[in-house]
Amino acid sequence: MRRRTFLTGLGALGTMSLVGCGSSRTKDEFVADPGSLQVYSAQHENLTKAWAEAFTKATGIKVQVRQGNDSSMGHQIVEEGSASPADVFLTENSPAMTLVERNKMLAPVEDATRAQVPANLAPSSKAWISIAARSTVLVYNPSKLPEAELPKSLMDLADPAWKDRWGCAPGGADFQAIVAGMLAGQGEEKTTKWLDGLKTNARALQNNIATMKSVNAGEIPCGVIYHYYWYRDQAGTKEGSGNTQLHYFRNQDPGAFVSLSAGGVLAGSKKPAEARKFLQYVTSKAGQKVLVDSNSMEYAVGIGAPSAPALPPLSTLQAPPVDPFTLNSDKVTDLMTDAGIL
Repeated sequence: MRRRTFLTGLGALGTMSLVGCGSSRTKDEFVADPGSLQVYSAQHENLTKAWAEAFTKATGIKVQVRQGNDSSMGHQIVEEGSASPADVFLTENSPAMTLVERNKMLAPVEDATRAQVPANLAPSSKAWISIAARSTVLVYNPSKLPEAELPKSLMDLADPAWKDRWGCAPGGADFQAIVAGMLAGQGEEKTTKWLDGLKTNARALQNNIATMKSVNAGEIPCGVIYHYYWYRDQAGTKEGSGNTQLHYFRNQDPGAFVSLSAGGVLAGSKKPAEARKFLQYVTSKAGQKVLVDSNSMEYAVGIGAPSAPALPPLSTLQAPPVDPFTLNSDKVTDLMTDAGIL
């Protein structure tokens, strides 16, 4: 992995941890239990654990989870190759899954599983399926940035007028997925120009939560994050978001990008039938209810599965029509490195 030179104070991509049903968490080492379904997950740990426990309760199939981050986990699977013990891969953002897909390591998703998710929330390749969704939003502090002065487009933030007036977490997989959506929809020239503007204008922060809190404290007027961080804080103490509001760009703007969390079955799975059953469960109404009940505030994607009532309906967000199969995390990393951001 490239060394991130632009960001200060950021830790490594994260250590792997073992989170099995009823098991203790062990960092920096992993020993696969041959009697358990092996799930490599970059999704939220509490959500993955809830899915695993509910699946085991429903089917009797034991699940062992290896926890990591999107990029590190995707590269881990590719490096392990045919020797990988992984049966299932879950991500927060889809580019990590397309990395594994480009290395021809995924088995096709069954028709019955694909039928549980709308066609517009799945890749055209049919190699994986969405398991949740998150929307790009602009969090802003009305005392620093009146609603009438909000940017019309995410692309506007590259203009000199926005210097030192916004923040983001460019070192994270979340933000890099947003850039991947921009690259797919706007092309390399416009994306490169926008990244140059980011390097000049934006305050680089550690993660989405730090970005939101910085806006809340009035340190910067606005920031680019995913929606669910704000909704989770609003549902709690509002300590990190009480002074802020959300702006949805809509109109198929790059700032309305909806990132799909992905689920796939490894072609080399030692338990393919169980792996397919797990993926089918996660996308079923029961599995999607587990997502909603986990209070992750991510969008449910299963047909007929309602998301948390506080969220604006996914269908109203007017996201840009980007085929998630086209998102390329490695290209984004190259562009951000060339721009001096990573």
